[in-house]
Amino acid sequence: MKLTLATVLFFSTSAQVSAFVPVGSVTTNSKLPRADVTITYSTKLEFHSFEEKSSEEHVRSLLKKCTSTVAALVTASVLCLPVNPGAQVQIPSFMEPIVGTHPAYAAVTSLDESDRKEEALRRSTVIDEAWTLVKKYYIDNTFNNQDWDEVREKYESRLKVEKDGAYDDEEAMKLTTAMVKSLGDKYSRVLDRAGYSRIQKFDLIGVGATLMPDSNKRIMVGAPPVKGSEAEKAGIKIGDYIVAVNGVETKGRTAFDIIDQISEQPNVEEVTFTVLTQGPDDLEGEGYIRDVTMKRQFVEVKDPITYKITEKRKDGTIVGYIRISEFNSLVKPKLENALKALTVEGANALVLDLRQNPGGAFQSAVEIAGLFMEDKIATNVVDANQVEMAFRTTKGKVLVNQNTPIVIWLDGGSASASEVLAGSLHDQCKSIIMGSNSFGKGLIQAVYGLKNGSGLVLTVAKYVTPNGTDIQGHGITPDIEAKLPTPLVIGLSTDTSKVDFQKVAMKLSTCTCPSE
Repeated sequence: MKLTLATVLFFSTSAQVSAFVPVGSVTTNSKLPRADVTITYSTKLEFHSFEEKSSEEHVRSLLKKCTSTVAALVTASVLCLPVNPGAQVQIPSFMEPIVGTHPAYAAVTSLDESDRKEEALRRSTVIDEAWTLVKKYYIDNTFNNQDWDEVREKYESRLKVEKDGAYDDEEAMKLTTAMVKSLGDKYSRVLDRAGYSRIQKFDLIGVGATLMPDSNKRIMVGAPPVKGSEAEKAGIKIGDYIVAVNGVETKGRTAFDIIDQISEQPNVEEVTFTVLTQGPDDLEGEGYIRDVTMKRQFVEVKDPITYKITEKRKDGTIVGYIRISEFNSLVKPKLENALKALTVEGANALVLDLRQNPGGAFQSAVEIAGLFMEDKIATNVVDANQVEMAFRTTKGKVLVNQNTPIVIWLDGGSASASEVLAGSLHDQCKSIIMGSNSFGKGLIQAVYGLKNGSGLVLTVAKYVTPNGTDIQGHGITPDIEAKLPTPLVIGLSTDTSKVDFQKVAMKLSTCTCPSE
């Protein structure tokens, strides 16, 4: 059996979240942590950290239990799913907002069309299908101290299956839900058809088409275009191949490559797909090829960065203050502008204020870390077998003098991507943490499509800081506990007068960085 797995990583925590996320833009209205995202891509199990590839062998070991083809949605933003099965959620199509009570890590999977008949015959019930996914991918190998084979027998024995293989689907769904609930994991749950259907329509290009690589690294339309979308109007169908995007060939490219290409011009109102429609026996790339130009959907994205010089001290210290309110599509370029402007103004000490920052795009946190340090581990993702895969910062992007003392402000509202960035700079001896414990959410979930149209949300991994600190349930502990000025009161929120940068510099000078 071939399994196409589209993976989008989200690190988040319990929250009220509202977001709209076409490619190149994210806007949120959130008070507590929301989702983060990164894209992993390829049928060869390669992980790409933006501009550089991790070793194939390393990634193979990370996902060694995955014997099937792995690929990724060509998307790069936020998806929010409720952990409470009774919670309401609206998961985005090409133009719908995300509204969730508990965002999570998400990965969308679908079976190749050629395998669906085989798979339908092989699997007797949706219970069996969900059971198999838990067996393969769940992070807890003890399954909440249960014999997972016995669990399967327990729930399947309760389902009446006719001789022709027919069974009451509603009853099967209830039993599947109960089986997954037995794991005792509030993040793992079953999605109904409506919820999973909306995930399949999730689209960040803004035209209503979900793209993913096939087993030959060709980008294809992985789900029917959203009803009423530009893609549907243009006649694009599931299974069509996207040969090029805006004239740039897609074959062999990573999801990050395509995302970066589109993100370079986030305000361009149109996108052109070169579409290949093939016959059932056409495997060599010949077929009906045409260019389709479609209008994209946009939404205003708020600037997540505020900055200023807060102090010019007698000892010559010039303090630059930067607040990052969320990790959306504008955070990296806006932070680059802020760092350059503060440098021009003579800033030689920095305060990064991440208080009440609920998170955002995971890859943004890694990219931002690259503005402070070059070719260093930003964070590690750990699977059920305790195998780690490192995400590294890129080269040639550093904008901050390596002797600049940096203080990061955290509180209980700092989560997900905020914790990734803070843990990264702290463990790599680039910053000192001040304030109070961060929220502490590091578990990673995946969403798998089931053959009856429903879905399964499953905890599959976690992330840890470069030094190996597992923040799940604990958060990041500050080096200096302090009651910081409230971030909600204008004027008081930027008071950096109590930060002792000489003490900070001393602590950083004695810091021990992780070996790589």
